[in-house]
Amino acid sequence: MAITRRRLITISAALAILPTTTRASATGATRQWTGQALGARASIRLDHPDGEAIAARVMAEIDRLEDMLSLYRPQSALARLNRNGHLAAPPFELLDCLSLAGAVHRASGERFDPTVQPLWALWAEAAAGGTRPDAGALETVRHKTGWAKVKLDATEITLQSGMALTLNGIGQGYVADRIAALLEAEGLSNILIDTGELRALGGKPDGGNWPVRLETGERLPLRQRALATSAPLGTTFDQAGHDGHILDPATGIPAASAWRSVSVSAPSAAIADALATSVCLMSDPETIRAMLGHFAGARLEAAA
Repeated sequence: MAITRRRLITISAALAILPTTTRASATGATRQWTGQALGARASIRLDHPDGEAIAARVMAEIDRLEDMLSLYRPQSALARLNRNGHLAAPPFELLDCLSLAGAVHRASGERFDPTVQPLWALWAEAAAGGTRPDAGALETVRHKTGWAKVKLDATEITLQSGMALTLNGIGQGYVADRIAALLEAEGLSNILIDTGELRALGGKPDGGNWPVRLETGERLPLRQRALATSAPLGTTFDQAGHDGHILDPATGIPAASAWRSVSVSAPSAAIADALATSVCLMSDPETIRAMLGHFAGARLEAAA
């Protein structure tokens, strides 16, 4: 397949959390565990005497969420929905994530659209053969997209024939939020969660904010906040690196983005994740500000 990735992303449902001691401290050691979450690198850094047990609970939570949200696990709730076109008694987390996606869809002027999965699959299939989709195929598949065609409530989610959903662009952030909720419920803080998007609980164990370097090279202090970065050409369908992975739902083709990299911060990692993706489909500063204004605390940190 010709799809290339310039960020540390692997298409894998595997999860292996491996401990490595990174720094001694007065309370024990700051430790880091790394693995996979929804196909992206995931890590957690914490300073706690029960770090091993906490990491095990985090691992179990990620595994549980993968069983609902992953495109790559055949029996996940999302995979079954895409395969069958309906899902009775959907799990709360899938409904919650899709509801957040719907809110960003509306605020972004329909630019953020989880129904682009059939288009993504079309581009991936063409890339496997070293080509691009032809105009006729694009138009046919584009008619199988559209958030308005998705029906969801607590009893069932229903898709029209040929439709499929993707949580790329929001799922990794959602997982970070759920891990944060789990750890906060245990009274923990001073943790940096990285599921491909960042979620900080408090600051560093030894004081100060978490130092984050944006892809633009700028530094951003992060505390009790999430940060997401999207790069239109960070993942490409072609070896030449021209056809990026963020598709414009209005045309079905990779976005001709004005930006090389976009970083958005917000209280929620899921919202930051989806907003960063949406900004890649925008160029007008006023339009961007209007979208961000729908979400309390959301900020555009960098766009270059």
